[in-house]
Amino acid sequence: MTQGAALNHTIRRPDEPADHAVGRSRGGPTTKIHLGCDGRGRPLSIWLTAGNVNDTTELERVLAGIRVTRVGPGRPRTRPDHVVADKGYSSKANRQLLRHRGIAHTIPERSDQLANRRRRGSAGGRPCGFDRRVYRRRNVVERCFNKLKQWRGIATRYDKTATNYRGGIQLASLMLWHTT
Repeated sequence: MTQGAALNHTIRRPDEPADHAVGRSRGGPTTKIHLGCDGRGRPLSIWLTAGNVNDTTELERVLAGIRVTRVGPGRPRTRPDHVVADKGYSSKANRQLLRHRGIAHTIPERSDQLANRRRRGSAGGRPCGFDRRVYRRRNVVERCFNKLKQWRGIATRYDKTATNYRGGIQLASLMLWHTT
């Protein structure tokens, strides 16, 4: 075995995605941060995907990452009271998942979903409930993203591996928990 062949052999961490969570998006290579936060804007769950991955496929993983420890004895809490998400998470499968888990949700329908339901008439089903007053609370998530992206290393991803990038996001999240 030559020395050059030994250098090409790298050991990949088992939790590191093969694509390092970097994918081609409209603006070029990018990473998406899927975030679940509490009502005070503190991150509870973070999931990274490549920029070309659809948001709607990642809701279950974000929900699975939520673990809130209780003050007394007992299992950690894994079910939020209410989910407020943007149109990127609007799908029949996500609504069924949330209903099955008994989680109230406010997610607006995309315009193509609305048009398809109207086109089908009475066979299109009932419109999903949407409360504008509740949806206004979604700005808490956007403010959480803004606070995280005050860190230059998160706003412009310098890390090659997704695990290092996620570690930086977790460090910034801990700082958010400490200050709020």
